[in-house]
Amino acid sequence: MDRRSLIKNAGIAGVLAAGIAPAVHAQATVRWRLASSFPKSLDTIFGTAEVFSKSVSDMTGGKFQISVHAGGELMPAFGVVDGVQNASVEMAHTAPYYFYGKDPTFCLGCAVPFGMNTRQQNAWMYEGNGLKLMRAFYAKYNIINLPGGNTGAQMGGWFRKEIKSVADLKGLKFRTNPFAGKVLEPFGVIPQSIPGADLYPALEKGTLDGLEWVGPYDDQKLGFNKIAPFYYYPGWWEGGPELDFYINTKAWEGLSAEYKAIVEAAAAHANITMTAKYDSKNPIALKQLVGSGTKLRPFSQDVMNAAFKSAQQIYSDLNNTNPEWKKIYGDWSKFLADQNAWFRYTEGTFDRFMQQQKL
Repeated sequence: MDRRSLIKNAGIAGVLAAGIAPAVHAQATVRWRLASSFPKSLDTIFGTAEVFSKSVSDMTGGKFQISVHAGGELMPAFGVVDGVQNASVEMAHTAPYYFYGKDPTFCLGCAVPFGMNTRQQNAWMYEGNGLKLMRAFYAKYNIINLPGGNTGAQMGGWFRKEIKSVADLKGLKFRTNPFAGKVLEPFGVIPQSIPGADLYPALEKGTLDGLEWVGPYDDQKLGFNKIAPFYYYPGWWEGGPELDFYINTKAWEGLSAEYKAIVEAAAAHANITMTAKYDSKNPIALKQLVGSGTKLRPFSQDVMNAAFKSAQQIYSDLNNTNPEWKKIYGDWSKFLADQNAWFRYTEGTFDRFMQQQKL
């Protein structure tokens, strides 16, 4: 069996496990730069771009090199869309919902409040119309997108005081993603959009009354528990947030078919790896946080119901005012309804039973 057949039949995992660098003859050495929106201290999110870069290098025998740069190194963490669009860099790794301000439609490629879980998001992207619809949307930004990781359902964040009802949200300076901020604004919350690297000092100085980042593993690394004692769940604004690799269209079109296939395989590998890391590391970190005094709390039904109603109103408004949103949201919402009907009988029932058992 030749190397090309081995790649096709064994896939990336088999090729990498065998330590075989496939022969790539179609293209000379390529060097790209990747701008991340995340700090190097987070081996989960920032590290996913490194996993991707290494896979591309390994599968091309070192002929395709992608250097990975932390948020702020080449450009601001929230400036990566402009960087890719303008070809300042060939690609980026980011969370699409950061760019709500450009167009809320970005968020459908990542997560919106009370949206899909990780498996549902992957299903919509890879087997539904998600990738096709988002590619058409991103075309005007000169971007080709590939799923690049998913954190799984996130936590609801850290607060200095208890949040027992909607009334407790009034006046709260809270860091969250822009879409969640819009949902919370009617309750008097003052949303803040701050990159991950700047969150601890903002919470420490009182610039923030609360914040959410991802979940126990990253949150423990960043030390939020040292300042805010109350840790809420769930992060209803991101049940399965997808990270994306954004690639400049001209750079993508300049690749051979073989290199494109390698980039796609490496991105898929990175996508799975991120979720696996979080699922492995979060349970241990949560036990440690609770053991050190963190006060774990669920959001009340009052807060959940009010937030759900607020989110549905925003979706309705966007359907009436934003044609791009309406086109993609129609497909997305139908897919989610079908997924929820299915998960109700299978995953949901099984999970609820198992979570009540003593193992």
